[in-house]
Amino acid sequence: MYDALKRDWAVFPASKKSEASGRMSKGEKTRKRIVAEAATLFNERGFEGGSMAGLMQATGLEKGGIYRHFSSKEELAAAAFDYAWQAATDVRMHDLDSIANSVEKLKRFIANFIERRPAVAGGCPLLNTAIDTDDGNAILRDRARKALHQWRDILSEIVSSGLKQKEIRNGVNPRKLATLIIGSLEGALMISRLERNRDALMETQTHLERFLDSEIKRQRKKLNGRLVQ
Repeated sequence: MYDALKRDWAVFPASKKSEASGRMSKGEKTRKRIVAEAATLFNERGFEGGSMAGLMQATGLEKGGIYRHFSSKEELAAAAFDYAWQAATDVRMHDLDSIANSVEKLKRFIANFIERRPAVAGGCPLLNTAIDTDDGNAILRDRARKALHQWRDILSEIVSSGLKQKEIRNGVNPRKLATLIIGSLEGALMISRLERNRDALMETQTHLERFLDSEIKRQRKKLNGRLVQ
C-alpha cells in the first residue's frame, strides 16, 4: 500500500542512466541538497518569508547556481513541499506494516504523529502550507490539497481493510473516520504550538484511542462459551 503512495511523491526522479548505475550525477546531488535546505526554510518561514538570500546562505550557492536547477521560486517551493511532506509521511507510517490489526494500526499512526518528529524542522508541512497559502500561492495550495487527499486515502484504506477483516464495526465510513482523525491531530498540533506545550496533543491521543476502542473496534461477545464477532 505505502510503496505505491510513495511513488506518487517521488521528489527526485532519477535519470535512466543514474537508475542503471545506482548513482546520482553531481547535478542531481546539488538539486537534492537545494531542495532539502529549502524544505526547512519554507516550512519554518513560509513561501514569502523564505528568501533567496536565506537559501543562498543555507546552500552556499549563488542565485544563479540555484536557478540553474529551478525555473522559479515557485517551482523550488513545490519541490521543497514534496520533500517535507514525504519526510512527514515516512515518520507517520513508521512500523505500520508490522501491525496486522487495523485498529491497532490506526493507533500506531496516531502515536507516530504525536511522538515522532520528521527530519524537516518546522512542524507539519501540510498545516503550515495550508495556512501560508490560504489567500496566496495556488501551486502550493494544490500541493497541500493533494497531500491531504493522500493522507486521507492512507487512513481510509486501513479502515476499509478493517471492515473486510471484521475488525471494525459495520457502518463505519472510512473517509469520515479518516477526516475525523486528521482534523483532531492537526487541530491539536495547532493548539500545542500556540500554547507551547504538548497537552492538547496528549489529550487528543488519549481521546482518539478510547474512541477507536469503544466506537470503532468490533466487539467480540460470548455465545455458548465461544467468542463471536
